[in-house]
Amino acid sequence: MGLLGFVLTIATFPGVIVHELAHKRVCDLFGIPVLEVCYFRFGNPAGYVRHAEPRRYRHATMVAVAPFLLNTVLALAAFGGVALSIPAGGSPADAGVVGGVLFWLGISFGMHAFPSAGDASVLWGQTRSKWRTSPTVLLGLPVIALIHVVNLLRAFWLDLVYAIALFALVSSAMPGTVL
Repeated sequence: MGLLGFVLTIATFPGVIVHELAHKRVCDLFGIPVLEVCYFRFGNPAGYVRHAEPRRYRHATMVAVAPFLLNTVLALAAFGGVALSIPAGGSPADAGVVGGVLFWLGISFGMHAFPSAGDASVLWGQTRSKWRTSPTVLLGLPVIALIHVVNLLRAFWLDLVYAIALFALVSSAMPGTVL
């Protein structure tokens, strides 16, 4: 991780924490033993959840994609809060401190929504170990491929583009706001 990546990770630490919390909560939901949790650290990766192998493939899939779902929902909610904090007829600059914090949180959550390459590797391991007994797990291959492609595109700031797209989506859905 370069200096810019390090600074961005620190600046967006709430998104890292929520990403790892999503993994942990889904493990808890499906009774998957969690061996170790690090919600945030100064290193690479910035956070992680080590867990036992899920018994069912769908549980492994949910563990992998849970951060995408939770971080996206929280980013949308934070951006909605920004829109609601702007007085009628005002501009984003009128959102105040609360609006600024919500915007930062929305960007942070959105930037850490995508599953990591490590998440894809865990899902790939599950696919390799279970495909002979349950060929339907091969349907997970496009998900694994998509996660890898998204991680490659992070070099082109896809995670930031995604967060901004969520902001634009909320902006377009909030009539009467000028975001």
